[in-house]
Amino acid sequence: MNQLDQLKKLTTVVADTGDFEQLQKYSPTDSTTNPSLIYAASQESQYAPLLKEAIEFGKKNGKTDDERLKVAFDKVFVNFGLEILKIVPGRVSTEVDARLSYDVKGSIDRAHHIISLYEAAGIDRKRILIKLASTWEGAKAAEQLEKEGIHCNMTLMFSLPQAIACAEVNATLISPFVGRIMDWFKKEEGVDGYAPADDPGVKSVTNIYHYYKKFGYKTQIMGASFRSKEEVLELAGCDLLTIAPKLLEELKESEDPIERKLDPATASKADLKKIHVDENAFRWGLNQDAMATDKLAEGIRNFTKDIVKLEEYLKSQF
Repeated sequence: MNQLDQLKKLTTVVADTGDFEQLQKYSPTDSTTNPSLIYAASQESQYAPLLKEAIEFGKKNGKTDDERLKVAFDKVFVNFGLEILKIVPGRVSTEVDARLSYDVKGSIDRAHHIISLYEAAGIDRKRILIKLASTWEGAKAAEQLEKEGIHCNMTLMFSLPQAIACAEVNATLISPFVGRIMDWFKKEEGVDGYAPADDPGVKSVTNIYHYYKKFGYKTQIMGASFRSKEEVLELAGCDLLTIAPKLLEELKESEDPIERKLDPATASKADLKKIHVDENAFRWGLNQDAMATDKLAEGIRNFTKDIVKLEEYLKSQF
């Protein structure tokens, strides 16, 4: 049995791509997308019909130029999601505009719009995860959305205070970014890399996993942003792992045995104290973590860059 199939016995495998051919190849349960992936996919000729349909939809359903663009933009993401849902049996994650990361009402309104587009296409909201940045405002938006039966995937997750805040509002899923954490520490410490078990990103997700399982949180953990197959395997047993096609292929090509690294039984024995995270504790805890502060802000900026690129592309097509 190859490593991908072995991993699927321990963890729900999610494909981190907007490329439908890759989804069919690796048979993941779910799929995640983000502005960068959608922008990259939108430049491929085979996906032109999805953009054309979104532009026509925007023209018909917006009253002003700005409104037409906003409607078309969300419809692009939903069109990709609809195609993905024809392939995966589970859920697709669709991201709210990163420029709303500090806007509770704006995030909620945009999530409602995205869900309405899916439901108009006949998709049950249970199959959609709305992706929100793991800011305090993102957590507050998720709190309201979850009460409405709109499930949220909290992205750009780099620290325990973020993870606790999201779990305490009953977010469905969090996506801690393993590789980006490692990137920061490599640069900060001037090293070329780490042994898999000592990888700072792996250690961060392991700590969050132990905390959630020890204190009985229902929020699931989906490790994301992997740089190597070894990082993935160090988190075997995590609730979910979202993996790029290149690493899925590496897992598929190897038949080396893998072992479970994360287990609820082990987590229940972890020597951890419960931490209450209100807004003050969240902001202070994030402030005291230079890596998390840097990577959260950088992630929002970079997603915004690709959002703007996609908007400019849509404008040119209008």
